[in-house]
Amino acid sequence: MFMGTRRFCIVCGLRSQTAVRNRKDEARMDNSFRIPKLGLCRYESSLPPAFFVAENAAILVDATADGCRKCSGRPPMMEAAGPRKRLFFDARRTAAAIVTCGGLCPGLNDVIRALTMVLWHEYGVRSILGIRYGYEGLVESIGHRPLRLTPDKVEDIHQDGGTILGSSRGHQPVEAMADFLEKRKIDILFTVGGDGTQRGALALVRELARRGRKTAVVGIPKTIDNDICYTERTFGFETAVAMSRLPITCAHMEAKGARNGVGLVKLMGRESGFVAAYATLASSDVNLVLVPEVPFRIEKVLDFLRARLRRKRHAVIVVAEGAGQDIVGATGTDASGNRKLGDIGVHLRNVITEQFRNEGFPVTVRYIDPSYIIRSAPAEPDDSVFCFRLAENAVHAAMSGRTGMIVGLWNGQFVNVPMEKAVSRRKRIDPNGPLWRSVLDNTGQPPILA
Repeated sequence: MFMGTRRFCIVCGLRSQTAVRNRKDEARMDNSFRIPKLGLCRYESSLPPAFFVAENAAILVDATADGCRKCSGRPPMMEAAGPRKRLFFDARRTAAAIVTCGGLCPGLNDVIRALTMVLWHEYGVRSILGIRYGYEGLVESIGHRPLRLTPDKVEDIHQDGGTILGSSRGHQPVEAMADFLEKRKIDILFTVGGDGTQRGALALVRELARRGRKTAVVGIPKTIDNDICYTERTFGFETAVAMSRLPITCAHMEAKGARNGVGLVKLMGRESGFVAAYATLASSDVNLVLVPEVPFRIEKVLDFLRARLRRKRHAVIVVAEGAGQDIVGATGTDASGNRKLGDIGVHLRNVITEQFRNEGFPVTVRYIDPSYIIRSAPAEPDDSVFCFRLAENAVHAAMSGRTGMIVGLWNGQFVNVPMEKAVSRRKRIDPNGPLWRSVLDNTGQPPILA
């Protein structure tokens, strides 16, 4: 996109920066994507020089021509991930810790293994702790003892689902977590989790900074729902989509095997329906998909289903767990502060069965909820590769003294994303965007069911 030594944008004709070259240039850049650093890097990395990423390497946030025209010569950029030539930490004296939080997700053990292997073999870090049961393990009074991690300990864990460290939901006192890190003299903490986990990590970054502690906190975004901002994909998502195909296929076969058969599958997706949408597109057996981003009325769903059954004698419905919460009306919050969800799958099953029975229209509803089977499964091969590369870049960032950030994927490149940006909002399906249009084209469902 940029040509020549003066970095003129060939689309808008304005001078644009591709790197931060000095303090004057740095002041012109979009500060909102700048990654906090702990201080001056005093140590030389032992990695081969060809592997290094320049300190000023960056990826455009908006790589479209329209975005360039609006940039006024200062396009927002995210820092490119990767190993740096100079390090903040002396690996021989560095202690690292890994914590996994929230619900289970395919790839957790892959990430633990990758972090351990890269720290040990690439940088020579020999003190690596696995924190037990999420943020609970960072509170000394709870009493969970950390696990010493070595290459031998993690050698085969990627073959299993779940996490060898255990996990938990819920907030813990940030002061107590900071006390734990200080007492154990932890230099680097890797936080593996979703939106709530990274919010907790951000609070910990601020507490450590208030105390003047030089501790790097680097996040690896884990959410099946794929709802973390400023990353195109989170680990576990690809596996969830792949594993959703079998339940949908089974629901389709069950529906076709009965007169007026309805196969109903509930998939993950509290606030964002990406798993349901992608699984629908991957299957092409779904006739109706319901997601949190698109409101619907039960009467409209029943009208569509009635017409479908009269025409084809069977139907397949996929519903994300967070869809239709205004209909099921659950109240309260869980341990992580998230609103409790009503069971939209069971509700739809009951309503469909009762309504058509009352109409004298016999239907057979087969309801499938594969959520925990998917969450606890090992990662698919592509997800395993993705897990390793996320973890690898997280180690590179932490060793160079970066903190308060997560590793993401943007415009096909691995990037360092400020935690504040990552948790600023949830990534959701745009009901007017191309993904949802593809879903409508694939299912043939009406665009409006509200």
